[in-house]
Amino acid sequence: MNLEHMLKEVLVSEGAVCRFMEPMSSHTTFRIGGPAEAYVCPGNEDELGKVICMCREHDIPWNVLGNGSNLLVSDRGIKGVVIAMEGNWCYAGAEGSVIRAGAGELLGRVARVALDHCLTGMEFAAGIPGSVGGALVMNAGAYGSEIKNILKSARVMTNEGEVLELSVDELELGYRTSCIPHRGYTVLEASFQLEPGDQEAIEARMKELAARRREKQPLEYPSAGSTFKRPQGHFAAALIDQCGLKGLTVGGAQVSEKHAGFVINRGGATCADVLALVDQVRERVLRETGVTLEREVRLLG
Repeated sequence: MNLEHMLKEVLVSEGAVCRFMEPMSSHTTFRIGGPAEAYVCPGNEDELGKVICMCREHDIPWNVLGNGSNLLVSDRGIKGVVIAMEGNWCYAGAEGSVIRAGAGELLGRVARVALDHCLTGMEFAAGIPGSVGGALVMNAGAYGSEIKNILKSARVMTNEGEVLELSVDELELGYRTSCIPHRGYTVLEASFQLEPGDQEAIEARMKELAARRREKQPLEYPSAGSTFKRPQGHFAAALIDQCGLKGLTVGGAQVSEKHAGFVINRGGATCADVLALVDQVRERVLRETGVTLEREVRLLG
């Protein structure tokens, strides 16, 4: 039985999605990437477990996709199955001072739920263009805070289809890292522990951070956010700027003239363009400063 038939036998619930040769440029904030062999969204946990077990048993590669905001997909596309956490995986609600949110829900929407319920602690995440699941995988952070500071627990699925409830410590959250990808977990849901606060103050802080983002970041162009991790004792953007690399261009990819830490898609950029530009930046920064930059953006395919 081929992949198409196997998936269509499994994905039968309302809300399930199953498409083939789906262009990944439509599903990443970089607007770059070739087609996924199969692009699926399971309608529930049972279907998710069946898809993962099917892939494992038949040696079919699979990858889990959130909002595609920290992702660069190969121009050749992705072999196997892309599991998209969309549709039924997008929800958020408050229970007292705890917010439960599905893996596919956008952080900005979760922050809005917190605002609506006068809960503080999530203001820093309001402008991060990622999903809850992706934020846990990389312990997303901004403006002096990060996910591990507000996370209470998470429900994940193992590669064997078992559902686990894990504490913050068990997730091993560090700087832009966690144990989730290394152990093959798929995030299902997260619970955030917030604190009661003043709604006007929360909204004011969110507006302040949004204004700072608009002023300093190239939000008018497709990108994958910060291209490089922060080197110990340095700031990637400052090093790149110091080396005179703002505006450096390869094909449609460019080091942003507004914020040197961002590689942007000026129009028609390919994955090859971005990787060539990243290599040039890393080589120049290493040669002139002695600092090795590590790519933060995940390459897929």
